[in-house]
Amino acid sequence: MEVGMDENGKATPEQIAIWKHNYGDVYEVKVEDKYGYLKKPDRKILSFATSVGQNDPMKFNEMVLNNCWIDGDNDLKNKDEYFFALVAKMNELIEIKEAEIKKL
Repeated sequence: MEVGMDENGKATPEQIAIWKHNYGDVYEVKVEDKYGYLKKPDRKILSFATSVGQNDPMKFNEMVLNNCWIDGDNDLKNKDEYFFALVAKMNELIEIKEAEIKKL
C-alpha cells in the first residue's frame, strides 16, 4: 500500500491536508474503482498545454492531466478507457469567473 493511501487506493485525510497545504485546491477523480488526485491548472500549465496541443486536442488534455497530477492510480493516465472518462471532466478544473466590461 502506498504511503498516504488506504487499502482501496484512496488518499487519507492526512495526505489530502498535506496536498492542500502544498498545492491549494485538490480534486479527487474516480473512475470505477480507481482514484486520482489533481491540482488546479495555472496559466503556465494552460499556456504550455495549448502550445503543445495546438494541432492535437488530445495532447492538450494529456499535458493538462500530467501537469496537474498529484498522485493516484496511473491507469487513469495510461489506459484509454479511464483516460477518456477523466478528460471528459477536466474542464471542471478550470474555473472561469464572470467578468463585466463597460465603456466609460
